[in-house]
Amino acid sequence: MDADKKAVPELESYEAIGEFWDTHSLADYWDETEPAEFEISPTARRRYLVAVDPGLLKRARSVARQRGLTTEGLINLLLEQRLHEVENSLS
Repeated sequence: MDADKKAVPELESYEAIGEFWDTHSLADYWDETEPAEFEISPTARRRYLVAVDPGLLKRARSVARQRGLTTEGLINLLLEQRLHEVENSLS
C-alpha cells in the first residue's frame, strides 16, 4: 500500500463502523475494496400497497417519529400485535 493511502481500521461494533463511515469517504479507501457476489432471495420481504386513511397515516407518522421508528416499522409492529390479539381471542 502506498504511504499516502489510508487503511480502513478494524472496528469492533456496527455502531463504530457507522460512526467511522459517517465521517469518512469511501473514495479514500476505494483501493481496499473487493468485488462482492450475492443473491437476492425470492422470499425476501416484499412491499404491498394498502390504502390508509390520510388522518390515520399522519398519526402513525407522528408516533413513529416520536419513537424513533420508520412509519413502515411502526405499522408492521402494530399490525403484528393486533393480529396476535385477534388470533388469541379466536382460540
